[in-house]
Amino acid sequence: MQDRVVITGMGVVSALGMGVEANLSALLRGESGVRTVRCLSTEHREFPVGELQMTDSELRQLLKLPEGRLYSRTHLLGALALREALSQSNLLDSKGLALISGTTVGGMDITEGLFPNPLPEGTPDVHDCGASTNDIADTFGCFDYTSTVSTACSSAMNALIMGKLLIESGERDIVVAGGAEALSKFHLNGFKSLMILDQERCRPFDKTRAGLNLGEGAAYLVLERERSAVKRGAEILGVLSGTGNSCDAYHQTASSEDGEGAYLAMKQALEESGWQPSDIDYVNAHGTGTPNNDASESAALRRLFGDTLPPVSSTKSYTGHTTSASGSIEAVFCLLAMQHGFLPAQTEFQTPDEQCITPVSRVCMRGDYRHVMCNAFGFGGNDSSIILSRYE
Repeated sequence: MQDRVVITGMGVVSALGMGVEANLSALLRGESGVRTVRCLSTEHREFPVGELQMTDSELRQLLKLPEGRLYSRTHLLGALALREALSQSNLLDSKGLALISGTTVGGMDITEGLFPNPLPEGTPDVHDCGASTNDIADTFGCFDYTSTVSTACSSAMNALIMGKLLIESGERDIVVAGGAEALSKFHLNGFKSLMILDQERCRPFDKTRAGLNLGEGAAYLVLERERSAVKRGAEILGVLSGTGNSCDAYHQTASSEDGEGAYLAMKQALEESGWQPSDIDYVNAHGTGTPNNDASESAALRRLFGDTLPPVSSTKSYTGHTTSASGSIEAVFCLLAMQHGFLPAQTEFQTPDEQCITPVSRVCMRGDYRHVMCNAFGFGGNDSSIILSRYE
């Protein structure tokens, strides 16, 4: 048997709701979760966000976590998504698993709440990214290995790539990988300072696009050696058939005009998978809604696919840009598209732009999708791409 890396569980939390079914239902309806700020304490209410409509207290109660300590929102979102993934793969009672989680905000919301005072004496450090990963893992007690990836908006996808490498190297048979990211004031104000936030719902690839909407959420995939999954009798949801990562180091925040880094990442993912460009049935684009990103990604897509450009869309008009968690959240959406035979459509798209590809704009195009590509591009040109395939 060929030793492929397969997917045996997934869990997701986003502005579309709690869990896979809630997110699938919203995608099929073409219903966005981007709306006015509710939970984040900020004066900048002019910017809509993709926010899970639950308070930290409500999330803590769902997880049945004890009172008396600080829980970052990243921890809470991540633990809820992870619980669903472990449950689907029948691993909640397992031991000795590995967790790789991507985040950039980490526990920054806790630090903001205490600033400018130091953490109270005896309080564990919950600020840094690694602390949030360990807290997420410790919620379940089934992990003996954790690692944190922080490469801005490609973090969660790079966690998936690292998980695949751990399995292929023989280090592990099962790795849970993905990412979690909560909104924070630093987060929102930082993107505001770059002047790339839209005061309306974002419109990726549209000629009138004016920026992105920030979002929050978490998603994890259970990656498993095929032989292990078959032996356990686990349901196999798909195959992680190709991965690619490049870093063009063009600019701290901007993408290169020719999309060199994006092109190289997608090309590498195709080469690793063994598929041809014409085999790809759908691309979930990074598609942030900023003028620079969408033109750059379009150039890379045209360069790679030429006349065989498959259907493309960005799901960030549904969830907002969930930054470090986006790669795993959108990987879940890609798996759902293959399972249920639909393409997530950009209902906000209206005006084509000659600089950009024209995305899918009709809800739920029914079809047979066997191989899908998912992109996640980070600041500094740290660009990643994966290919998910139907298990056959």
